[in-house]
Amino acid sequence: MAERSVRGGRVARTAPLVGLAGRTAGEAVVASLRRRMRGADDDGPDAASRRAAERWVERLGRSKGVLMKAGQLMSFVGFSVDGEYQPVFQQALARLQDDAPPMPPEMAAAQVEAELGAPPGEVFAEFEPDPIAAASIGQVHRAVTRDGRRVAVKVQYPGVERAIRADLANAELLATFFQIGGGMVRGGPRVDVRRLAKEVSERVGDEIDYLTEARNQQEFADHYRGHPFVRIPEVDHRLTTRRVLTMEFADGKRHREALLAGQDLKDRWGEVLFRFYLGSIRRIGLFHADPHPGNYLFHDDGTVTFLDFGCVKHFDPGTVRYMVDTAEATVAGDEEWLLRIQYERGGLDPADPPPAGATLGWWRTTLRAWTAPQPYTYAPEEHSTITRAEFGLRGPYGEFLRRWRMDPDMTTLTRIQLGMSAVLSQLRATGEWEGIRREWDRGGPPATGLGELDVAFWGEGAVHAR
Repeated sequence: MAERSVRGGRVARTAPLVGLAGRTAGEAVVASLRRRMRGADDDGPDAASRRAAERWVERLGRSKGVLMKAGQLMSFVGFSVDGEYQPVFQQALARLQDDAPPMPPEMAAAQVEAELGAPPGEVFAEFEPDPIAAASIGQVHRAVTRDGRRVAVKVQYPGVERAIRADLANAELLATFFQIGGGMVRGGPRVDVRRLAKEVSERVGDEIDYLTEARNQQEFADHYRGHPFVRIPEVDHRLTTRRVLTMEFADGKRHREALLAGQDLKDRWGEVLFRFYLGSIRRIGLFHADPHPGNYLFHDDGTVTFLDFGCVKHFDPGTVRYMVDTAEATVAGDEEWLLRIQYERGGLDPADPPPAGATLGWWRTTLRAWTAPQPYTYAPEEHSTITRAEFGLRGPYGEFLRRWRMDPDMTTLTRIQLGMSAVLSQLRATGEWEGIRREWDRGGPPATGLGELDVAFWGEGAVHAR
């Protein structure tokens, strides 16, 4: 009975989007967006764009699941809008990062009881009914365990797995959604929406099962336990199931609050993010594949807590070696070596090579933080320019992109690189990024004081990829 009433609650909240039976939640959002676009007012581009953005966010927030996750991705990557309209859309979409509409307390309590076998008041010594954060697949509650530990309890929205799998089964849904998003603003860069849709689809599919997320988080926690500036909350496996995840409670500044801090502190946080994401690949072959601004807690001592391990990539040594060699060839400006690496990987066909200079130009643009004069400052305006150059088929590297067959690993890496660059750009982080690369890839000396702490933690043998 509880399951039926919970499901009915979600249907009641989703149905007004379209008012037609037989559509998934995602299809309802897309249909509504199409109608709104056709009937948009024409009393000035700025006002019309702001209304379109607000309506878009409202529908994504109510739909939850696949399309809301896609909207979150767009909120910090900025694929679909450009120029004067970008701030309008990003300001509206930013609300999806950590202010998604929550489910009612009784619905969350019913889900906890269904998963843990008893009401929250019996399972926990304390359980706050109102969530502290609500996102695309679940929401988080403060609680205290029976033995007195402060924990965060992530509760999946009832019925969301069924709704997400229905949307994922629709191969055209996400592609259509991104096409609509791009079409809201004239003149935006062209994007391979099917490739983007496939990547988002795979990532969301990984996040549905909280047991998978718990294993991922535990693996990172085991590697980083005691690290001087990276914090990973410990998982309480006794109170974790497929739809409820309980972990050590962590408090700190959210992304928007962190943006108001002094630049020295933002620079340190930026280096911590950079070292965590790329250092994890090179040292342990693991990739936290969701660089979303809502997945960090920033602390005044310069440390960062990382959250949300629903999507984690494991890389084999051969793939890590490919990444290291590609970076080395790019920074060295050796296009012949770079082409040979790409041919061997299968990304390019030697029988149909790109124009001279295109491959090196694309990689030097992509790895701008390493190829630019150091120290280098990530900046929003440059991030936008780089993104357009990287993925615009009509841009300077269009002929390279038309020939490049990006394998799934590289699709993930490129998306993460864009996401991380976007976050660092919002922080306007300045750092010796090429020095950090040399520290990892060539076994060079620590580039900064944080590097000295990192080496002390990992040991000399883990400074660079083997």
